[in-house]
Amino acid sequence: MPNLPTNLPTVRLLNDFRTLRDALPALASPAGSDLFSTLDWFDNLATHGLPDSIRLCLAVLGDGPDACCLPLASGMPSSEFSDSALLGLSNYYSCLFGPLGNTAAHGEAAWRALFRTLREARAGWPLISLQPLDPTSAFFTQARAALAAEGYWTDSYFCFGNWYLDVAGRDYAAYFAGLPGQLRSNIERGRRKLDRAGSWQLRILAAPGDGLEQAIADFHAVYRQSWKRPEPFPGFIPGLCRMAAAHGWLRLGVLTYREQPIASQIWFVKEGRALIYKLAYDQSHPRLSAGTVLSAAMMRHVIDADRVHEVDYLSGDDEYKRDWMSHRRERYGIVAYDPATVRGLLAGLRHFAGKLGKRAFAATRKNSAVTHPAIG
Repeated sequence: MPNLPTNLPTVRLLNDFRTLRDALPALASPAGSDLFSTLDWFDNLATHGLPDSIRLCLAVLGDGPDACCLPLASGMPSSEFSDSALLGLSNYYSCLFGPLGNTAAHGEAAWRALFRTLREARAGWPLISLQPLDPTSAFFTQARAALAAEGYWTDSYFCFGNWYLDVAGRDYAAYFAGLPGQLRSNIERGRRKLDRAGSWQLRILAAPGDGLEQAIADFHAVYRQSWKRPEPFPGFIPGLCRMAAAHGWLRLGVLTYREQPIASQIWFVKEGRALIYKLAYDQSHPRLSAGTVLSAAMMRHVIDADRVHEVDYLSGDDEYKRDWMSHRRERYGIVAYDPATVRGLLAGLRHFAGKLGKRAFAATRKNSAVTHPAIG
């Protein structure tokens, strides 16, 4: 491996967020960060959204205002090697992953120093995986190049599509006028159905207090009556809502019908972006279109009241998202195998042999289709 420059920032490995806060209080500042790259997000995820068996490895690069941290963990349930693999601190609750802090202050050489420290501290992690990442970010490019430069076999893989809306300075009325006709009709028809059916109310909670606690309880009541599986970690969503409310990021919408909650949605607003995080509606009232009516009200609020420039539907290529959004991008992961370890070498060989096999199979099918065209 080529030598590293001598003037690189120091690398430290910490094992809990309390120590990280004490050592680098500047990292606790949420200013300018994506919600999923804030210390409070990672802390809540580690505390309430992951099993106790995980072991944190918080890799800190630099010091002072230029410091950043790559939150990692071993013992993750989704890991190929579980105890001996190192994964980014993310799971199904995470719609984006990345370092927290001033990543712009560090280039590929600094990330090489970080990965080298990790390798030396462990005598080689057989697998490192980071996801879901923004493939257009500097970190994505630099991290993959740094891992390769340190001798890892690297690859990237598709995670999911991400639909979003470029508000482009419009108000809600202009946005609504541009929606597909069927969706506009569904929204208006849904409000008329609710008006005819009986008393209904819609509220959007943003601040801490008793009202927020009731809204969280209402969300869980709706969630239990929805099509979704029970939350594997019941403390995660309440903790996330309280944390976001304390920062002024939360927009928790609840639609009640005859004083019973039948639709609820959790959105966040940060740095001019609205993030649509959780949706649920009571399946016993499907004809009232409560979810659609609530989505429209939430959209109106973030566009006209919060004046966001983007609305992000986060993870998933669900068909209905195309009607509400205007653009699509993708999230990817990086996987790195350490061939200096037996397990990393074998896993890397399996991975890349599998990719070559798939390409050869696809090429064979393509050639067969050209040689033997369909008759009809």
